[in-house]
Amino acid sequence: MRAVQVHRFGGPEELVPGEVPDPVAGPGEVVVKVAVAGMTFVETQIRRGTDPWHEPPALPYVPGGVVAGRVDEVGPGADPAWLGRRVIASPGETGGFAERAAAPAGELFPVPEGLDLPEAVALHSDGSTARGLAEHARIGPGEWVLVEAAAGGVGSLLVQLARAAGARVIGAAGGARKLDAVRELGADAAVDYREPGWTDEVRALTGGAGADVVFDGVGGDLGRAAFAVTAHGGRFSVHGAAGGPATTIDPADARRAGVEVLGIEQLFGFGPHLTRWAREIMTEAAAGRVRPLIGQTFPLDRAADAHAAIENRTALGKTVLLL
Repeated sequence: MRAVQVHRFGGPEELVPGEVPDPVAGPGEVVVKVAVAGMTFVETQIRRGTDPWHEPPALPYVPGGVVAGRVDEVGPGADPAWLGRRVIASPGETGGFAERAAAPAGELFPVPEGLDLPEAVALHSDGSTARGLAEHARIGPGEWVLVEAAAGGVGSLLVQLARAAGARVIGAAGGARKLDAVRELGADAAVDYREPGWTDEVRALTGGAGADVVFDGVGGDLGRAAFAVTAHGGRFSVHGAAGGPATTIDPADARRAGVEVLGIEQLFGFGPHLTRWAREIMTEAAAGRVRPLIGQTFPLDRAADAHAAIENRTALGKTVLLL
């Protein structure tokens, strides 16, 4: 079958199309005929061999941890009722950039009617994360919420969830195209965090008080700058490091600022709740109340271009491969 492999750690050019043996459904497994393969920023860092949170996979490997498609093979001990159903499946940390992928039957997620597979992939990963972040941050009606990387996969959904909670939303992103997308998602204001003085804009918009809730998906200098415009009594929530190291705040600094910090370690406790959060946000999407922002799609043999778009931060919203 066709697949994309990484034979050595490095840049996007190390994603090489080729042929690999078809997977076989083992005990308790199914094989999914892949229609959509999702990807994340973290997977680009795994490919480079620089991600600090995951053990590097053995080379060569097929990237991709989330796929969507129809079940076309059921292994011993797996429920045969899965055969032919549209599902989201996780082959593990690798194995998704391929025409077929084996996955545990017990972890399959049925795709609701009325939801297309690319949207389902975006919502299963980024949507469940956004739902969890919003729940932990306890967004209240009338609060000001600042969302960094607001035109990204998670950020675009946080904008919509904050609006649905009755908050006033400032979306921070880089460049006119992304700012336009943030406004279309319903943000009350959009600021370009590549421009000097963007934090002054945030303070002005919030009447000088700063944002009650800040979602930091960028890290680095931008994350520190965003912490500085978090209101006294507010919450600063960290979930990503697309622009540098994940933001860490000294507890003494947080106490002086009167800010509750929800560090990136909060993500480690999300696991048991992800299925519930995915179900909730997919229900909202199927009803038309939220929508994932899928900015670009690529065919399987252009996986390198897809990774490059994510890494150079030209991608809008979620990026997926279509097979």
